[in-house]
Amino acid sequence: MSRSLKTVIVNGSLSRPSRTRVLLDALHARLGQELPLQAQVIDLVDLQPHLGAALSKDELPVPTRQAIEAIEQADFLIVGAPVFRASLPGLLKHLFDLIDLDALQGKPVLLAATGGSPRHALILDHQLRPLFGFFSALTLPIGVYATPEDIQDGQVRSESLRQRIELTVQLSAPVLRGTLQQLAPVRLAPALAEQAA
Repeated sequence: MSRSLKTVIVNGSLSRPSRTRVLLDALHARLGQELPLQAQVIDLVDLQPHLGAALSKDELPVPTRQAIEAIEQADFLIVGAPVFRASLPGLLKHLFDLIDLDALQGKPVLLAATGGSPRHALILDHQLRPLFGFFSALTLPIGVYATPEDIQDGQVRSESLRQRIELTVQLSAPVLRGTLQQLAPVRLAPALAEQAA
């Protein structure tokens, strides 16, 4: 029986439309050509009205709590953040403050970010990667960063960003295939199957 990778895409932007969402959609589309993904997108802007005031999951309305549970139950996360004041958005950090400490252990996470200039690209390694390292998640070794020149009018425009997305997919796909194999139901060898019958 084939299985899809239960994928949750977290868009940490508080804007709509969002360059971060465009980047995440491009990554999802390209990865979906390589692997069976069952994807759910969580846009932080939709959670914003209730998330900031909550100190625990119990204080959240049902839709926001369900979004957190989807993150916790995912097989694979794609997380994207815009850069605000040289950092990730505080509300995105707060979202992960409410995630169960053990929920992301060993789960692959692909990181992405957008910012106003190339100088903010280190957010991937200096802020996002340590956050998921705290959860003992398996952050994939390559991430994707994009500037306004890379994404215009809701489209990926630069060839360099297309190449980066392609490289990211090629390096991530083997890890994700391994995750799929681990999740697949164990099949009995033919001889054992005959004995079981």
